[in-house]
Amino acid sequence: QLQASGGGLVQTGGSLRLSCAVSGFTLDDFAIGWFRQAPGQEREWVSCTSSKVGGTVYSASAKGRFTGSRDNAINTVYLQLTNLKPEDTAVYYCAVYIPYSECIGGPFDEARFGSFGQGTLVTVSS
Repeated sequence: QLQASGGGLVQTGGSLRLSCAVSGFTLDDFAIGWFRQAPGQEREWVSCTSSKVGGTVYSASAKGRFTGSRDNAINTVYLQLTNLKPEDTAVYYCAVYIPYSECIGGPFDEARFGSFGQGTLVTVSS
């Protein structure tokens, strides 16, 4: 299971760190993706953090502002959000990248991810 947390209400330009806690399996061999879904919109891919190497691939909207990382020792993946904008308001989800342990390429199709956990709400006020 995956459980996202760390969301909240921030002002434009603010920061948040989201966490994705993994249980039931060892995180070491899996890449983890982040998605978000804004009200009335489809869920969109945000980032993908590879397993052991830990490199992260970002969507165009996330690149330069969001930073992915992971701590396999505690089975947790993080997404640091900085310079937040009102358009970043959404429920953020984490999920397991099914095909490979490393994130290669991008953007990534949601169909390649599974085990979406409960999301965490990020609200950015203007």
